[in-house]
Amino acid sequence: MKSYRKELWFEVPTRRALINITPQVEACLQESQIQEGLVLCNAMHITASVFINDDESGLHHDYDVWLEKLAPHEPVSQYRHNVGEDNADAHMKRQIMGREVVVAVSQGRLDFGTWERIFYGEFDGRRRKRVLVKIIGE
Repeated sequence: MKSYRKELWFEVPTRRALINITPQVEACLQESQIQEGLVLCNAMHITASVFINDDESGLHHDYDVWLEKLAPHEPVSQYRHNVGEDNADAHMKRQIMGREVVVAVSQGRLDFGTWERIFYGEFDGRRRKRVLVKIIGE
C-alpha cells in the first residue's frame, strides 16, 4: 500500500468563505499515482471546516445565513469563549459543518456523486490555515 501526504494552505481575506478545493485535491490524487484507495481531507484548524456538497452559489448563501442564525457572530459578548477573543461562533460553525471528509478513489479518480465537490469552510479568516490531504491505497 502507498501513502501520500500534502498540506494545502489558505489565507482568506474575509472572516467567512466557502472555497471549492476539489481541483487541488484532484491534483494531489494525480501526484500520488494511487488508483484505488481513500482520500482524507481535514481542516487543521479549529475554526475551519472541510465538507462535501454542491458548488451552487444559492446554496452557499443559504449556508452562510443558516450558520449565522445558529451561531451568530455578534454580539461577541454572548459567548464565554470570547473573553479576549471574538471567534466563539467560528468554533461552533466548524462543529456544525464538520472537520473532515473521506472520499473513495476508483480508477485514479475521486468517486463522487454527480454534484459532489469538496469545500474548505473558513469561519475565522484573515490568517494562514491549512488542510491536510492524506491518500492511501494502491
